[in-house]
Amino acid sequence: MTFAEYIKDKALLLALHFFCMLLLGCFLCATGYPTDYCVLIATCWALIATAYFAADYYRRRSYFLGMSRLLEQMDERYLLGELLPDSPKLEDRLYRGMLRMSNKSVIEKIHAIEQEKKEYREFIESWIHDVKAPITGISLICENNRNELTKKIRLENSKIENCVEMALYYARSDEVYKDYMIRRTALSEVAADVIMRNKHLLIQNGVIAEIDCEHFVYTDEKWISFILNQLVQNSAKYKKDGGERICVCTKKQQKSVWLVVEDDGAGVKKEELPRIFEKGFTGSNGRQDKRATGMGLYLCKNLCEKLGIEIVAHSEEKKGTRIILKFPVGNYHARDGKQDNL
Repeated sequence: MTFAEYIKDKALLLALHFFCMLLLGCFLCATGYPTDYCVLIATCWALIATAYFAADYYRRRSYFLGMSRLLEQMDERYLLGELLPDSPKLEDRLYRGMLRMSNKSVIEKIHAIEQEKKEYREFIESWIHDVKAPITGISLICENNRNELTKKIRLENSKIENCVEMALYYARSDEVYKDYMIRRTALSEVAADVIMRNKHLLIQNGVIAEIDCEHFVYTDEKWISFILNQLVQNSAKYKKDGGERICVCTKKQQKSVWLVVEDDGAGVKKEELPRIFEKGFTGSNGRQDKRATGMGLYLCKNLCEKLGIEIVAHSEEKKGTRIILKFPVGNYHARDGKQDNL
């Protein structure tokens, strides 16, 4: 609050003081009071009024500065009404009471929304676990009855499984901390498992996969497997005509281990590259595949942020894409560095 703003707010009261001073001066002059006395009375009135307004301005400014500092320090700013400092002014006390009533209503609404969200997420997770049983059953039937038809069924079944898995990870993405376990993870094993899971998709699309992962990291194996699975599937789906090559490898940097997924596929347009991690963004390649949701890379970015991993994308249209997962190197790597070629 500036002094000019304060004066503007008190303009009506100041005008009233000036009018009263003028009215008193006219009355004293009309009753025969000397002019010097009238000037002295007006001067004393002006000094007292100035002192009062200056003190009031300083008090109000200090009060609002304290509120601003308190607001900046709060994580949940909608609780300001509960922490407002005491004030001798009735107006402030009334505002504080109304704010507290409003905050109580907001908190109750937030709790209700959180409960609804929790129940919905629990339902989705339960449904996903239920639907996994028939998916596994279809996979086993196809495995035991191998022919051209079951190959196609198995491939479509794997697509369903991937969509279901994506829904599960999206439902859990807000509470990653409840469902992860940080431990020593061999990236070669994770990469090999992902390639095996997608072997039918890779074969159908004429994609050759290469793995060169000799390093380990400390992370959650299940979540990294999901992220890598999305990247491999994207590379397989958005390929050039005539097949392509996908290379999954690791590189040791000074303060990090890089997991690189590189392909020589369709690539991404330069103007679209900054948006590929946005929720729902499909781009030119995604529009050609009407089933694209734009959720895969968004989930990868979201999960990487929560796991403390940096994800970076480099791409050139019709020349391929390179996605890098940068795992920070900590004390665990330094302690076991020699045996793991770090």
